[in-house]
Parts: sequence; C-alpha cells; structure tokens
Amino acid sequence: MLNMVAIMGRLTTDPELRHTTNSIPVTTFTLAVNRSYVKQGGERQTDFIDVVAWRNTAEFICRYFKKGQMMAVEGSIQTRTYTDKEGRYRKVFEILANNVYFTESRSSSASATYETKSDDYSDQEDNFNLSFSSGDADDFTVIDDDEDLPF
Repeated sequence: MLNMVAIMGRLTTDPELRHTTNSIPVTTFTLAVNRSYVKQGGERQTDFIDVVAWRNTAEFICRYFKKGQMMAVEGSIQTRTYTDKEGRYRKVFEILANNVYFTESRSSSASATYETKSDDYSDQEDNFNLSFSSGDADDFTVIDDDEDLPF
C-alpha cells in the first residue's frame, strides 16, 4: 500500500510547540494550499489542510517558520476519530509531516530546501539562503562524442 503526500502552501498562523505528557514535542498547524485548477471566469480556490509534526520536525518548524511563510510538506495522510463536547462522532483527516522544506528565502528572492532528518539545525541556518537557479554555459565542458564510451 502507498500513502504519500506532498503539499506546498502558506502557514495560516505561527506554529506553536507543545509537549505530550511524556515530553514529546508536537505541533499542529494549517497550510493554505491553492488548487491547481481554476474554472474559466472563476477565482482560484484555497484548501486549508491540517498538518501535525512530531519531535525534531516539530521543533524545527516552530523555530524557523512563521505565519504567512511558504512551506512544502512531505508526509502521509492519517485519520483519527473522537467524540466532541456535544457527543457527536467526528473524523479528522490530517497530514503527518515526515519532512518540511523552505520554499522561499527570508528575502523571498532565492529558493532553498532543508530536510528535517538532521538533528542539528543551528549550523544550518546560514545555508537557508542558497540559490541553485543561476548558471552559465561556461560551467559545462564540451565532450567530444567521437570517442568510445568508457562503458
């Protein structure tokens, strides 16, 4: 079976770090994600998708992301059920974040990504403004394709 999700959107609020009774860090937040299809003459619709992140990923999100910032999330869909205060049965769909990525720089002029599998984020802060979009034709070497290939 396969359960993989990738979404990109903007944070609707500042993420807040909480801890379980066993002191495990967790955060829940909502991403505003634009739909890719727009009806002719209509306005683009936005979905508000709930995401939950645990442990180092949760700490990383709360440390480096703020309301309105663009974020990409890779994870899986999970469901849970509960009974609300009025006794009604509720079912919740949310994304369990495995990795999160920056999709814009602090100045919004460059693009960078960072996987949250690393345990040390403090040394990575200066690397977030990397941009790999610039290149030049002189960066490549011309290969004489008359030669035999080595394989």
